[in-house]
Amino acid sequence: MKIIIVGTAYPYRGGLAAFNERLAEEFVREGHTVEIQTFTLQYPKFLFPGKTQFSSDPAPKNLEIVRKINSINPFNWLKAGKEIRRKKPDAVIFCYWMSFFAPCFGTIAKIVGKKSKIKRIALIHNMIPHEPNFLDKFLPSYFVKYIDKFVTLSKSVINEINLFDRKDKPKACSPHPIYDNYGERMSKQIARKFLDIGEDDRVVLFFGFIRHYKGLDLLLEAFANERVRKLNLKLLVAGEFYEDAEIYYRKIKDLHIENQVILHTDYIAANKVKYYFCAADIVAQPYRTATQSGISQIAYHFEKPMLVTNVGGLPEIVPDGEVGYVILPQPEEIAEALEDFFEKKREKVFIENIKTKKEKYSWETFAAVVLNDI
Repeated sequence: MKIIIVGTAYPYRGGLAAFNERLAEEFVREGHTVEIQTFTLQYPKFLFPGKTQFSSDPAPKNLEIVRKINSINPFNWLKAGKEIRRKKPDAVIFCYWMSFFAPCFGTIAKIVGKKSKIKRIALIHNMIPHEPNFLDKFLPSYFVKYIDKFVTLSKSVINEINLFDRKDKPKACSPHPIYDNYGERMSKQIARKFLDIGEDDRVVLFFGFIRHYKGLDLLLEAFANERVRKLNLKLLVAGEFYEDAEIYYRKIKDLHIENQVILHTDYIAANKVKYYFCAADIVAQPYRTATQSGISQIAYHFEKPMLVTNVGGLPEIVPDGEVGYVILPQPEEIAEALEDFFEKKREKVFIENIKTKKEKYSWETFAAVVLNDI
């Protein structure tokens, strides 16, 4: 097939860009012709809380990525839609994650569908953002109106789509595939030496950009719990602040856990991700809200036990007591799970279960769901 993916990709950075590129690689492997159309302007600067939107990594090899779309220019949307329609792809996949892009993607999809048989597929990461605002009540309706099929990575997102889709269009769900594009596993010793972490330390990893909904503050409070203090753990925080960093620095000081927390709060380049996961004993995701998480799928790849909260689609991919823990987003429950993991030496059993479970999260399976019935 001839496929065009519309969404974020290199030179933009982040998990969604990595997802789109990895999906495109799978389509290419299967013999399809694939082009990714990404942004000339993704976010206006005032809407982006990080230091930069752009990647410092090398460009992906063997992928056709073109910068065509300006997220805030309606004239550009019209032009982009017409250009895509002229190329006559079999399918256009819109990789959607927030309402800000609904007018842009919706207009392009509308034009692509005029007097054509092009299948318009929406790959929905989040229908409603983790931190919603008033725009999320009406903008998504415009986008979903011009879509023929929806694909999600968790069942909870299908329920969100149904709030806006009045025509009961086809909807499919397939779990987030494993991120296998961050390198091979290495020993804890090698990874910890690279990060200057003690070889015998007990390490809990919090990975990814830092916002309130991700619950890092809950994890910090758990580390101040006496049950955790006696375990002599280290909390490795790896990711850029997307909100006021002073809130977290103050909390660390007020809780008197300065000696327990290791802060690496710059953006983690793709070629460094493997060191953080391989250095960890367990990966913690104490999220207050979630749909699905690419962090869990990186943990699966590196065969690391997980601690997640019972929100969104996280429990769907982290069976409680088998590959990790599913808990309520409360410091006391986080502390109890960490105590159980380290005191009862659960790591080896969890890792063996991860090796079995990870086999079902393939990109081939996910790609088949996306292209089914085209």
